[in-house]
Amino acid sequence: MAKLTIVANIKANADKIELVKAELLKLIDITRAEEGCINYDLHQDNENPAHFMFYENWESRELWQTHMGNTHLAEYMAATEGAVAEFTLNEMTQIA
Repeated sequence: MAKLTIVANIKANADKIELVKAELLKLIDITRAEEGCINYDLHQDNENPAHFMFYENWESRELWQTHMGNTHLAEYMAATEGAVAEFTLNEMTQIA
């Protein structure tokens, strides 16, 4: 089964940067403990502090989908409703 890489870009509204950052940080430890999580790394853009990026690797797409259905992600979505201006997610496969 192929490993899955996820690149998720989150752009917070300018007045909600700290709220979004705090809520994203809450996801780290609980997600890293999930079955199938190889790494779950959060980054913040040096030039644009409203731009956050998760770089994730999972043992399989199925285990990532289990992660996506977990309660802590639903809680994040509720806590940041109206605070995120843009969200993009790419499912990727490492080729080299």
